[in-house]
Amino acid sequence: MNALAWALATDGDKPAREARAALERVLRHAAGPDAEPSAARPATGDGPPADAWNLATALVRRADDDGRLLDALRGWLRAHPPPHGPGGGHTNSIGGDALLQGPTVQARDIHGGIHVHQAPAAPQRPPTPRQLPPVTAHFAGRAEDLKALEALRTARPRPAPRLVVISGPAGVGKTTLASRWLGDLAEEFPDGQLYADLGGYASTGPVRPADVLDRFLRSLGVTAVPGGPAEQVALWRSVTADLRLTVLLDNAYTAAQVRPLVPGTSDSLVVVTSRQRLTGLVVDGAAVHHLRALEPGAALDLLRHGGGERVARDPETARRVVRLCAFLPLAVSLAAAHLAARPRQPLSALAAALDRGRGPLEALRVEGEAAVRTALDESYHALPEDAARVYRRLGTLPVTHYDTPLVAASCDLPVEEAERTLDLLVETNLLEDAGSDSLRFHDLVRLHAAQRGEAEESAAARREVARRFVDWCLATATAAEAILSPVHRRLARHYAHPPAATAPFEDGETALAWLDTHRHTLMAAVRLSDAAGWDATTWQLVDAMWPLFLRLRPTEMWIEAHTVGLAAARRDGDREAVGRMLTSGGNGLRDAGRIEEAADWYERALRHAEEDGDVRGQAQALNGLGNARLRAGRLDDAEAYFTRALALRESIGYGRGAALSRLCLGETALARGEHGPAIGHLSRAYDDLRAAGDTYDAARALALLGHATACAGDPAGGRERLWKAFADFRRTGSAHWQARALELLGLAARRSGEEDRARELLRRSLDIYRPLSPANARRLEDRLRAPDAGTDPPDPST
Repeated sequence: MNALAWALATDGDKPAREARAALERVLRHAAGPDAEPSAARPATGDGPPADAWNLATALVRRADDDGRLLDALRGWLRAHPPPHGPGGGHTNSIGGDALLQGPTVQARDIHGGIHVHQAPAAPQRPPTPRQLPPVTAHFAGRAEDLKALEALRTARPRPAPRLVVISGPAGVGKTTLASRWLGDLAEEFPDGQLYADLGGYASTGPVRPADVLDRFLRSLGVTAVPGGPAEQVALWRSVTADLRLTVLLDNAYTAAQVRPLVPGTSDSLVVVTSRQRLTGLVVDGAAVHHLRALEPGAALDLLRHGGGERVARDPETARRVVRLCAFLPLAVSLAAAHLAARPRQPLSALAAALDRGRGPLEALRVEGEAAVRTALDESYHALPEDAARVYRRLGTLPVTHYDTPLVAASCDLPVEEAERTLDLLVETNLLEDAGSDSLRFHDLVRLHAAQRGEAEESAAARREVARRFVDWCLATATAAEAILSPVHRRLARHYAHPPAATAPFEDGETALAWLDTHRHTLMAAVRLSDAAGWDATTWQLVDAMWPLFLRLRPTEMWIEAHTVGLAAARRDGDREAVGRMLTSGGNGLRDAGRIEEAADWYERALRHAEEDGDVRGQAQALNGLGNARLRAGRLDDAEAYFTRALALRESIGYGRGAALSRLCLGETALARGEHGPAIGHLSRAYDDLRAAGDTYDAARALALLGHATACAGDPAGGRERLWKAFADFRRTGSAHWQARALELLGLAARRSGEEDRARELLRRSLDIYRPLSPANARRLEDRLRAPDAGTDPPDPST
């Protein structure tokens, strides 16, 4: 301010006034619009201070475009010599060791204007940008993903820029994978590697494309970046038109955020990472690679970098740790860092920490912050409210797979709205495709959804969602039962929230397929209903699942469901339901080979029916006891029970039940080797069951009749019946009886001396039995190992 004060105090000549005005303008511009440099006019000495003279001199150098100002300043300088001139007491001296750069003038007194002109230096090319984030030294388990990405790159058509989207949930390792891949391609793209975090889920909101373009253009040497977005995009495409670049756009939120950042050349490669699917870019020609969690082996490799020998010494606990981390790279890396920071801590301590309380979402932290939970919170808070509500409500359900009808019923939504919401959750990678038209949460995402549901949904809302889910399961399973077992007597059904619609079944095949794919969902509904105290619904669910148990034979589930269902029926006080649970549950125990327990259940069912005077229930229990004795090889006892059951059923005109007892008598005769009586019982049972519309049990009777016919000396007739029964079982979806029919056909071929054909059929039977019944699979393996093992039929079963 000394220079301005001197100029303000100098009122004499015109050059002084011009200089004063120039100085005032310059300093006012530097100080801002509110400055008032003329407010004070301090007194001055005999001449201008040095800084005033230096400022004026500097203005001369920069005033080439303002002739009036230039003349005024030159006149002022002529009238006012510098303070370090003659008599000023200041000299410039240059020592012998001084280093001077650029044009230099050394003189005592210089008068007049001096101009030094220098050719502008050639602009320096900025360094080639290498902006990719560093890849951890512990990169593991992505060889197949790298191959897939390379295949997508090489398959992209020209002249469009090559654009690849790596999509996946938070923490799955998208950025690390992209950086590793692009780092390996550096030599193919010599003009550089650009990187920008688009901040898709940042608390401040996504980054504007204009801000990214400004940085990118400056990285490529552009110094004058236009301010308008359209001009920036045009310049970006012009600058990159002849370049070979890789561009990593990390954490993108929308396709619109990406489009302006695509270079103007087909020789560049753009990789976008996002928690969204970014289907809008697919329309633009992008290829998409969906990234999933690590394979267990790769997750263990990643953990080993922090756990070292502890992982090798305790592999079982290590597998538990990575399983609790849901094989998510972020979570496993945090677990490895935890171990590295605590070299003396046993692996079991980390596993316990991950397994207790709120689990890995809270235990896995970076500098005190729960990193996995924070990442999922970001994705959750970006959802529209209606989608966020569905997300957290699904988290309260005890299931792992979801489909549109289930979500619509549980969340009380129209089917179309539920479908749109699920599409959005898939698009944001919070749900993923699980096959068979179902969706699932990643394990840690499901835990997060459950926490959000517990925190944000009231107890009443959570209970309503649970009840709607259970009622939908009951209604849909009952609809499937009606198709698969139309002659099976159905007990009462009660609903708190009757579903507006259930899954549509075209036929028995689709109904059984639904029961198969939803078996764990149905069992979860049984457990949930039991825990909630909805006793009637609990046993009704178990009863509705009967075709699943009978045809697909998930033995452990069969027994558990009926144990729970029996207790619920007793609490509910429904005696008919108690009898049904005892006989149906006894069948499950018998199928599991727990013969004495099965007999005990049948005995209790018989006493229960006798107390109620329920003749039909008594016959059902007697038939069960007969089958238990048949399985135990007590053929006389079995025949006696079947005969008593047949008499009771005929006495009440229960024709289908009588046919089932005759089927069992025929199987008993087969076990004795009495083929003639067996054919008699089985022929009548087959005709009566067909007449009753029971196609499944009619096929059972036909298969046993085919076996008896072949054993009685008519192999061609026996095979014909067996093949027809096999076709019927394929239509009804009974895998167990398909395997049994093939086994009987194999035994018939062996009996006829066709060993090669017999082994082929037995192998086919074994392939079906393996996932269904270990005991039956072992028996088939024995038959294949020992061709002379005989032609005895398989153990009897329903």
